[in-house]
Formats: sequence, C-alpha cells, structure tokens
Amino acid sequence: MVNTLVLLHAFPLDSRMWEPVRSALAEHAQVITPDQRGMGRSPLGTDAPSPSLDIVAADVLSMLDGLGVERAVFGGCSMGGYVAMEILRAAPERVAGLVLADTRAGTDPVAARENRLAVADRLDAEGLGEWLVETFLPLVLGRTSREGRPEVVEAARRMLLEQPAAGAAWAQRAMAGRRDSTALLGAAGVPVLVVGGEEDVVSTPDMNRELVAGIAGAELRLIPECGHLPSLEAPGVFASLVIEWFSRVQRS
Repeated sequence: MVNTLVLLHAFPLDSRMWEPVRSALAEHAQVITPDQRGMGRSPLGTDAPSPSLDIVAADVLSMLDGLGVERAVFGGCSMGGYVAMEILRAAPERVAGLVLADTRAGTDPVAARENRLAVADRLDAEGLGEWLVETFLPLVLGRTSREGRPEVVEAARRMLLEQPAAGAAWAQRAMAGRRDSTALLGAAGVPVLVVGGEEDVVSTPDMNRELVAGIAGAELRLIPECGHLPSLEAPGVFASLVIEWFSRVQRS
C-alpha cells in the first residue's frame, strides 16, 4: 500500500505553501514537501544547468531515493503540477497517483511564454521586489482572498518576496520550455484528482474540466471562493478532498 504523498509547490512560492494542510494530511500519509531547485531553501547551484523541469523532476526522484521511497502519490500546484508530470514521464513506475491542483497539461501560448521570459529577464536585471508582488498576487489569489483574507495575502506576499531572484528567473525559463503532457496524462493509467479554484483566472474551471476530460477515470473537485492556491486559500476544504481521494487510492 502506498503511504507517501509528495507535494510540489507553485511559483513563485516554496514548500511553506503546504503548511496549512500538512498536519491534516500527515494523519493519513507520510507527507514530503520539498523546495524545488532555486526556490525556498533549495540552492540553484553555483554552476546551474540550463533551465529545465526535467532537472527539477530528477532532483525530487533523487531525494526520494535518499529517503528510501520507491513509489508515491505526487501532488503539484501550478508549477508543481508541471514537475509532477515530468516525474510521470521520467519514472512512471514510481507514480501511484496524481493530485493536480490548478495546473495545465499543455504548453504556454506564445504570448504567455514570451511573458515568462520577460519576467525572467527583469528578475535578472532588477532582482525580486514589489513589482513581482503586484504582478503575481492578483493572478494567484482569488477575489475572495484578496478582499477578505488579509492573512492569506500577507503570507503569500511574504513568501514571494523571500524567494531568490536567480532561482525565480531559472524557474520561469524552465516553465517556458516545458513539454506538452496531454498525451502523457491520457495514457498514465493511474488515479488522478484534479482540484481547481472557482475563482482561478490562470487555470480556470473550464481548463480544469478540459484536463479531466482527457484523463480516463480522473476526478474533478472545484473549490468555491478560491483562486490558484487552494492550500493557502481554502486549506480545510483542500485537505478534506485530498484525504478522501487518497484513502480510496490506498484501498484500491
């Protein structure tokens, strides 16, 4: 029986985004929440390789090797979802299931890709500052959170401002170059839970429905009054959804 849940964080945050749900989830699984390369406390490296989510996936698999974890359920929010898909591509035998929160299987449209690269260039030139907060918080937090959850806004803002600029730029370039995982997910043959915020303007409910439609047996759960970061915006609901689904995966 698989008892490990690996949770991979969104951009431009780190593993602290899972803290509001960790204790609830830990009652049902061994919960592992790494900082991805260049973010949080994970170093980018003095001789950083060319940006690629393949490298981030390899980092996670290497960490699991060190912990003696052979198989796990991988959950990812936004960028973390992209990394989970790369883990599935690299080592499908190690993936017992997927929780895909507010993420997408396809590549970026041209304009979105160019915007990622422009943000990376600005990070290199100016460093990370309030401009990034002003750019990303309205995208990643839903209207309800922005207007009525000041503690969530402050937590996200603080976490964002504490990221290394070089790591954030590297991550943006890695995401800009990611591969299309639509066919990969369609052929995965593992349980998949898709979670989305009803107020998410980045990975919209319609995008979540499209994602689920391409994965046989996948389940969709939409969270009201929530944007792109359900573990911060609606931790109780998010944890309950994952626990219920994970318990059924364990029994299957």
